[in-house]
Amino acid sequence: MNNVLKTFIFLAGLTALFMVAGRILGGQHGMIFALILAAVLNLGAYWFSDKLALSMSGAKPVSPQEAPQLHSIVTDLSQRAGLPKPRVYIIPQETPNAFATGRNPSHAAVAVTEGILKLLTREELEGVLAHELAHIKNRDILISSIAAVMAGAISYLANIAQWGLIFGGFGGSDDDEGGGLIGTLIMMIVAPIAAMLIQMAISRSREFQADATGAKICHCPTQLASALKKLEEWNHRVPMQVNPATAQMYIVNPLTASSIAKLFSTHPPIQERINRLMALAGKIG
Repeated sequence: MNNVLKTFIFLAGLTALFMVAGRILGGQHGMIFALILAAVLNLGAYWFSDKLALSMSGAKPVSPQEAPQLHSIVTDLSQRAGLPKPRVYIIPQETPNAFATGRNPSHAAVAVTEGILKLLTREELEGVLAHELAHIKNRDILISSIAAVMAGAISYLANIAQWGLIFGGFGGSDDDEGGGLIGTLIMMIVAPIAAMLIQMAISRSREFQADATGAKICHCPTQLASALKKLEEWNHRVPMQVNPATAQMYIVNPLTASSIAKLFSTHPPIQERINRLMALAGKIG
């Protein structure tokens, strides 16, 4: 299934889940309040996403004189992608990784670690930066923000339900307009988990889409496939010191995880990404 179609299906699923949660609670005022509050918080995060992400990663801006090859690659790929050149940053960490941020192509930035500049060849670095520019081109920050709004609103509704039960606000029978006690208990437990899983699925779908778009930008899927293999190996050897809240931004997951935790990972398996890229390389010759 097309990754764009998957994304819209997942977003529709989040919307439906939110509506069901509101129906179970039966409190229209609480639902509206939760949605407004979640929207305000997430829109604020979206508007200042680039500043927050760059600050939390410790990224520093670099000029063309300080990093001529990096700027040269970003300039060339931006022209191929039909995008304004984003601001360029370097993260003072040896673990190789990279991310892009910004609310739209005119307010975007790409950041790479010192380690990735040492590890990758120029061609592999082009593949990584093409992937990051693909995130900008595909407006993935906006999509992630919409998903965060809906998932956040569902979590707020679950909190409202919890306090309602504590103070006896949802003690009606299951024949009431709302879901009653049983429905409320189910919503408190299941809805937030379901919302998180859908949000993670959206993130994974966008990674696949960025791989495909990035491969088209740099005209060579094997460059990105080779880079992903190296990055995965090094991030397992030397886990990156990052805030877990920012882990989803990076091209490969900077956090080590158990097999159970991988279910909640924002990144698809690296080998599956490599397989798709190699299949794409076969198609375009």
